[in-house]
Amino acid sequence: MDFRELLAYQKAFQLAMKIFNISKSFPIEEKYSLTDQIRRSSRSVCANIAEAYRKRRYTNHFISKLTDRDAENSETNVWLEFAYICEYISKADYTNLTEQNIEIGKLINYMINNPDKFGCNSKYKS
Repeated sequence: MDFRELLAYQKAFQLAMKIFNISKSFPIEEKYSLTDQIRRSSRSVCANIAEAYRKRRYTNHFISKLTDRDAENSETNVWLEFAYICEYISKADYTNLTEQNIEIGKLINYMINNPDKFGCNSKYKS
């Protein structure tokens, strides 16, 4: 299976693209702070799900990478909150994007807790 077939990857990629498009309207003074940070953290989630999947031969590497992605996903959630509080996105957009972010977190945690379902080889623990 290709990493692009993973539901967590697909959802994370979709969210990153939504964030990219919505962040185009952020004020210019946010270009190197909020805009850059939210784009980078959201893109990092899907990029590193792909990386984790390629490291699935070693279960601990797989889990470690996914744990890092879970943290990046949480970071994205914080940036979304800043965008909302600073009134750069509407409440409806904030709610929608946050719900998607939470769903991605659940998918990542499912992968962390069930590495064998993603082709991890239990004989290679480290």
